Amino acid sequence: MKRIAQFFKVSQEQFCQALMEEFPQYTQEEAREIYRTLELPRRATRGSAGYDFYAPVSFSLKPGATAKIPTGIRVQMDEGWVLQIFPRSGLGFKYRLQLDNTVGIIDSDYFFSDNEGHIFIKLTNDTNQEKTLEVSKGTGFAQGIFLEYGITTDDMADGIRNGGLGSTTL
Repeated sequence: MKRIAQFFKVSQEQFCQALMEEFPQYTQEEAREIYRTLELPRRATRGSAGYDFYAPVSFSLKPGATAKIPTGIRVQMDEGWVLQIFPRSGLGFKYRLQLDNTVGIIDSDYFFSDNEGHIFIKLTNDTNQEKTLEVSKGTGFAQGIFLEYGITTDDMADGIRNGGLGSTTL
């Protein structure tokens, strides 16, 4: 296996600001404590392809509800690689939990964005069985898989990224 990436936390300031925007019930002091306890993504077993992303806070998703989760995580990876984000397969199976953009794509140059390459995961509970999803702080709720990719022989891309979520759309 190739070792091509490393996870880091974003700055405390970046995380606290993002957390309080999405979860306004938390104070600055509480957000700092949550930041202190953030876990970097990791694989559960030697054979796991996915790196589990852990919930920074507890959250509930009623049927049809959506939440945007600031993970507090960024990733530095070699050029020619992408990190794809998916819901944990068990949550998708039990709750039809889905990412709002179907698959999250984290490009190698996102690490250098103004928001420090902060990875956000936006989820929807798309259950048709009226099940409310409860995710406890520290529970794996998404997984990221690194994939190598190629480009065309006549590729001339020379743009510079600044931001995420459609920032490179022309």
